[in-house]
Parts: sequence; C-alpha cells; structure tokens
Amino acid sequence: MTQATTQPAATGSKWYSIRQRTPVAAAAQGVQSAAEIFIYGDIGESWYGDTVSAAQFVKDIADLSAQAITVRINSFGGSVTDGIAIHNAIKRHAAAVTVCIDGLAASIASLIAMAGDTVEMAENAMLMIHAPWTYAGGNSADLRATADMLDSWANAMSTSYASKSGQTSEAMLAILTDGQDHWYTAAEAAALGFVDTVISAAPDAAQAMASFNLTRYRTAPASLVQRIPVAAAALHQETPMPQGTSIQAAATQAATPIDIAAIQAAAKADALAGEAQRRAGIAANFKAFAGRDGMAALQAACEGDTAVTADLAGQKLLAHLGTQASPIAGNIITVKDETDKRVDAMTNAIMARGSVVTASGIVRVDASNPFRGHKLLDLARASLQAAGIKTDGMDQRALVAAAFTQSTSDFPILLENVMHKTLQAAYALQADTWTKFCARGSVSDFRAHKRYRVGSLGNLDAKTELGEFKNKAIPDGEKGTLTASTKGNIVNISREVIINDDLGALTGITTAMGRAAKRTVEADVYTVLALNSGMGPVLDDGITLFHASHNNVSAGAPTVASFDAARVVLASQKDVGSNDYLALMPSVWLGPIGLGGAARVVNNSEYDPDTANKLQRTNIAKGIFSALVDTPRLSGLPWFMFADANEAPVLEVAFLDGNDNPYLEMQNGFTVDGSSWKVRMDYAVGGIDFRGAVRSTGA
Repeated sequence: MTQATTQPAATGSKWYSIRQRTPVAAAAQGVQSAAEIFIYGDIGESWYGDTVSAAQFVKDIADLSAQAITVRINSFGGSVTDGIAIHNAIKRHAAAVTVCIDGLAASIASLIAMAGDTVEMAENAMLMIHAPWTYAGGNSADLRATADMLDSWANAMSTSYASKSGQTSEAMLAILTDGQDHWYTAAEAAALGFVDTVISAAPDAAQAMASFNLTRYRTAPASLVQRIPVAAAALHQETPMPQGTSIQAAATQAATPIDIAAIQAAAKADALAGEAQRRAGIAANFKAFAGRDGMAALQAACEGDTAVTADLAGQKLLAHLGTQASPIAGNIITVKDETDKRVDAMTNAIMARGSVVTASGIVRVDASNPFRGHKLLDLARASLQAAGIKTDGMDQRALVAAAFTQSTSDFPILLENVMHKTLQAAYALQADTWTKFCARGSVSDFRAHKRYRVGSLGNLDAKTELGEFKNKAIPDGEKGTLTASTKGNIVNISREVIINDDLGALTGITTAMGRAAKRTVEADVYTVLALNSGMGPVLDDGITLFHASHNNVSAGAPTVASFDAARVVLASQKDVGSNDYLALMPSVWLGPIGLGGAARVVNNSEYDPDTANKLQRTNIAKGIFSALVDTPRLSGLPWFMFADANEAPVLEVAFLDGNDNPYLEMQNGFTVDGSSWKVRMDYAVGGIDFRGAVRSTGA
C-alpha cells in the first residue's frame, strides 16, 4: 500500500472498467438495471504502471444509475488516498453492491473490498491487509510529519475494516500498525468476518495474479508463491557469492584508487535525473487539468519546491480540485461482450419478423444484422454452435431440445429477451384511465401497509388575559390500508413452436399478455370503485368511501348547476381534525361512457347550455375539469368528481417495490416439451381517503 508516485510506465492506462449489464442479466438479479466494475491492476497513480486517478473513478460511479453493482477485484493495491476515495464512493452509491474478490485483494485493494454490502471471495483467492507505507525524504520534522500522516491513514482505515468484519477498531488498528503483511485465505477471511461468502474458484485468477510482482512485499504465503512461479522466482532470487578467481579479482578491484571526481559527477547526474523525474511526475499529475483556474500557478509552485514529491503534488492537486464547483469531465467506459451483441442481434431479428410495436414504432432490423431473416430453428442452431456444441446429425427435435437444456446455450436467454421486450412494449402501449384519477404508490411486501394522514393544528390562538400563550393539542391522525397481492398466468412455448417458426405464439401471445396485465390493473380499480353498490370500499373508519357522513355525495345529471354544486361540496372538505378547509379544486370528471358527451358540453361551452333563454348567460362551470374520463366500465347515472391525486389522493394503486411493469420468469419444466413462462404482477388497489372526491347520484 503506497502513496508516493513517480513517472508511470504507461501513461493513460486504466486500472478499472465499467460494464453495463443487459436488461435480461439485470432481471436475473431482480433489478431493472445492473453494472459490473472491474478493478484489475494497480489502483490510482502508482509506481507500477497504471495512472488514472481516483477522481475519474469517483465521477464515473456517481454517474452510474444501476440498481445493482458488482465490483470485481484482482489487485495488489496502490495509492492510499485514491483507495480511500474509491471505498467511500462505492459505499455512498444507492445501488446494492456485491464485491467479488476474483484473485487477489491486497493492501488498499482489501479496503476497497470492504465497501460491498456483500463480499464474495473465490476459494483460491487471497486477501492481504497491512499498514500504509510510503517513501519519504527530508529532515527529522519532515519524517515525523510523514509518520503522523501514515498513522492518520491507519486510524481512518481501521474503522472500515471494523465496520465490515464486526471486530473492534482497536483490533483492526493493531494489524494496521504492527508492520506485518497479514495474508488470509478465503476461509480465513470469512472466519474473521471480512468476507460473507466463499465461492468456487475463479478460473482466470491464477493467470491474472501471475502478472504481479511479489517483490514489492516483504512476505508472501507459500501457497501464493507456488501459484505464481514467475513472481516466486523474483522473490527468492539471491546474488551468488563470487568463487575461485572472482574473489581475487574483487580484492584487486577494491585496491584500485577511488576516483572522487567520477563519483561526484555520477552523484550530480543522479541528482539531476531525480529532479527531472520529480518534475515529470508532477507535470503528469497536472496534465489532465491544464487550463483550469489556478492550475498553472499551483504546478509551478510544486515544481519549484524540491521538497514537493510527485505524490505530495498529487495531494495538493486533489485538494485544489475539491474547491472547484464543476466536476471532472469524463465518460463511463462500458463494455458489451460478444454474447451480449449476438443475443441483441438475434432479439432484434425476431422482433422485426414478428412486427412487434414499441413506443418508437414497428421494430426494424438493421441491414447489417447477421441474423436478419433467420427462422427460430436457425437461431437455436446458431446458439448451440456459439456454445461450442456440434449440431451435425441432429434432427430438428433434438436440436431444439439441446438449445433449451444445454447450460451453455443462450437460446433460452434469447427467447426471454424477446418476450420481455415484447411484454413491456405491449404493456406500455395499452391505454388506461386509472392513472388520471388514482395515486401511484409502492409497498415493500405483502403485509398490510398503512397510509397515514396527520391533522393540522388549525389557526394560532390569541394570548390569554394574563398574556400567556395557550397550549395547542396535537390532533390524532387517520390511516388507510393497502395489501398487495399477485396476479399472473403461465404461457407454454413448445418445441413445435420453434420448429414451425410460429412467431405468433412467441410474440403474439406475449403482446396479448402485456395488454392483459395493463387491463387487469384497470379492471381492479373500477371493481374497487364499484364496491358496496357504487359507494366504494370501506375505509379504516368503518364507513364506505362515499357516504353522507363523509360529506362527499351530491346529486344531479351532468349540468352547470350539478357541476357547481359538486365543486362546493369538494371545496368544503376539512382536514383531519376539522381545523381548516382544504379548499380542493376539481381536476377529473369520471363517469359512464353514456354521460361523457353531456359532461363535455357542460365543461367546454362558453355559455350556459342547460335550459332555454340562457344562451347568453356565461357558463360558470366552463373548464372546471382539466380531464374528462368516460368509460364502459361504469354504468348507470352516477358520476364522480376528483381533485388532483397528487394533492388529495382517494384511490391508490401501489406496486411491490415500485415496479409497475409485469415480471417475466422462465422455467424449463417437465410438464411442457419446451419452456414455461410466467407473467405476474404484484400490486394493491384500495381507498385511502374520502376528502378528494365527490360522488353524484346522477339524478
């Protein structure tokens, strides 16, 4: 673990990369978006070749909107301050973070590993923790200041190790200050609490670790040295003793007079080279920030002070950047592997052949798509061949069976991708009306969830005759209740569908399921509204949503007079505790489709249309509603007036974890000669308050 730096060997290389995962891969994790971060190499600006500061990493991960992040580590460590900044950036990201130690997490890389909500470690990987260290020069005061700085870092780092492992900060500080390298196997790290789960060996871990040079550390476990023969040879290399005439030659050489001038010249050359290297290192630190305010002066000051190393200049640079208002420019590097590209191309080809409609229109296939025009059977064969499975001699049924059941085949993923995108597109395009007058919410599980409404304090009271202020009682609140449930169906995709290239069974049924999911929510809202002979659900006070005691009922067919009367009823509602009027305004008219025309005439007419001899009388109800919803799901004469659902919610549709889209799951089952696909939605519909709506009898 080091903080000091010199001119790097490979300027501009990156020790990390960020890869956005496909929607299907994200869905497999139970989220809508996911990403992977690979930290493979020396961290931050270091002696060992990689030179991208933590500032860029911190900005990249802050720009990442994924709900789940997997951080994969194979690193010997690097810059302490960069590592601490990276650890903190990962910890404060809102995503669920899983850290996977694929090969080695040593020095400051071990601290970064502690940032995961969950930490996994390959069974053949290693974890190493030791005290922060650096090179220093100067007088005794400089050296003491450097030692104090290292102690401060150790103290700061001990809290992160303690937080993850459950051990005390004192115990962690002890291993950060004893001067030893503490190496742990996966089992040992798990026993000490640094790791949550030990997983099967990463196949590329040994090869990746072999590129590291173990000579930077004084100790290394024998098990690790044996796995890295190149590094082991460097670690145990010794200078052979001179033998035979070499001893005599050495003695003769020692007797040669010392050339003082040559030594002085060599020392001067070394000093000049060191100074040039110091200035070059400082210049490299500042190169990416040329032109920014104050940078030129700060760089000149650092280069002009021989006591300022490249490392110390980097610290001064970071401190200066911290005072700037604008973030450091940069883009996230995303990587899409060949499997993702192939599946995306196949998905596009199938959706184009199936004429799937999305919000952007009918899906079109790119002329460069290598799978353009391919049938489903052709794609199944291509998936097997991409997985290294020979298909020569397979009949159609055997080929499709292998495409479904071979674990390395991405054919099921392809079908899931197609059905997922088709389902989501159909769901999004299906029209609904409940979103215009209902609130949208979220619940975390299937238990009953309360929606609390707190009463107001009313107006301020005058002081008493004695000049004292009166105590104000805090009113009780009210609550509504929502309980989520699950609705869904299973769709079976048989092998015959693939062999017969039946796109209608694949995309057609999925489109129908997406539309059905949207209609199901719509139907449930109107079912709740129609409860108790149209008076709505029973609220927690034991009374139906619409009731005379709730002061939210009115009368009359859609006319200027009835609209205005309902408006007065709505505006007269008081808050919880009846301390003050809510003064709610109408927003949405809702009624049977047979009354929609009359409602529009009243709402849009310039003059009162109700009776004769009023043609020149101003329509006092003109534009009273911003939206009019008429639907065949309502019948009879009653109609409803709703305030804005964001201001006074009456009915709420709450989705599990806020996911308001249908969820698709696949299973290769024994009951179906192919695959089963389950489409489900988890949500609740219920009444939560009576104040934001009025029901008219319509007569």
